[in-house]
Amino acid sequence: MESTAEALGYPADAKLLILSADQLGSTHAATAGGFTALREGHASVGTVMMPGPWSRYAADRADDADDLGIHLTLNSQLDCYRWGPLTTAPSLLDGDGGFPRTADDLWDHADLDEVRRECRAQLERAKLWGFDVTHLATHLGTLQQRPEFFDVLVDVAYDAELPVRLESGNAEERAGFPFRRLASEEGILIPDHFTLVRGGARDHLDRVLANLQPGVTVVAFEPTIAAEEIRAIDPHATNRMDDLAVLTDRSLNQRLDTAGAIQIGFREIRDLQRSLR
Repeated sequence: MESTAEALGYPADAKLLILSADQLGSTHAATAGGFTALREGHASVGTVMMPGPWSRYAADRADDADDLGIHLTLNSQLDCYRWGPLTTAPSLLDGDGGFPRTADDLWDHADLDEVRRECRAQLERAKLWGFDVTHLATHLGTLQQRPEFFDVLVDVAYDAELPVRLESGNAEERAGFPFRRLASEEGILIPDHFTLVRGGARDHLDRVLANLQPGVTVVAFEPTIAAEEIRAIDPHATNRMDDLAVLTDRSLNQRLDTAGAIQIGFREIRDLQRSLR
């Protein structure tokens, strides 16, 4: 079968790379950091959390050139900073009035009809606010790691004709079901390789570049600007500021060239998926 790289017009051995700035809309610092990474740095795509308190600000700042996906959100993991569903969804709330903090808590209590309505509402609000949505991701992997929740993700992606960012490596083994194959069988395009930066951003990216494989690789960062807001609410704030520093490092172009990486975005993958339908 023709690979995604070949279908996009690249050689079969092309090393296509997507650097993502995640969690725009969650906080002001993350939204400002994400747009800085997109417009002044090397991020080629971003993801927006529509239930986040700063998602309206993200919509106001976005323009047609921004390659933005929706980070479907059913969890609110920070202790002192909460967001909740856009819909009336009692099963998606914890005792603090926001989404559950952990995926396990959500899986234990969520009503799947409420999950489906909430995911569709997040996507519809994004479109209403003017986002040209290019792909879907799932916050904390919540919609990926359980078959019944994954069915919701596939339904939403299929109806919206959007590619989905899914984990690779041994993620299917951990989940216990072949979610990558199931998505592909529905005609949903997914990246070949995925990795999420969790501290040590420069070393992490250097390892990815040193071992870059043919196909489409996504590296997801969570960049933020240096601000008291993010320091006060997020214990990983310093790592996230480092993510922004790495994405705006002027030497990164040369490192990408040395690795043979070709940067692309999700818009071209979305357009390919729709043409294949």
